[in-house]
Amino acid sequence: MNDPSTLWLTVTNIALGAVTLICIVAVGIGIIQELAARAKKRATLSKLDQEVSDLVASFNDGHAFDFPSLGVTMADGGEELGKKEER
Repeated sequence: MNDPSTLWLTVTNIALGAVTLICIVAVGIGIIQELAARAKKRATLSKLDQEVSDLVASFNDGHAFDFPSLGVTMADGGEELGKKEER
C-alpha cells in the first residue's frame, strides 16, 4: 500500500466498481418499469376488449345498426333486402 501506483489502482478499481453497480441498478430499474408498463397496457387492453365485446353483443349480428330514418345500415355494405314496390 506504500506504493503510489498501487493506491491509484485501488482507487480506480473502487470507482469502476461503483460505476458498474450504478449501471446495473439503472438497467434493473428500466426492466422493472418496462414490465410494469406492459402489465398496465395488458390490463387496459383487456378492459377495452371487454367493452368492445359488450358493444358487439348489444347488436344482433355485430355490424348492423338500426336507425329509424335510414333503416338498417351495415359497415360492409351488407346484402340487399329486396326492392320495395313503388306506388
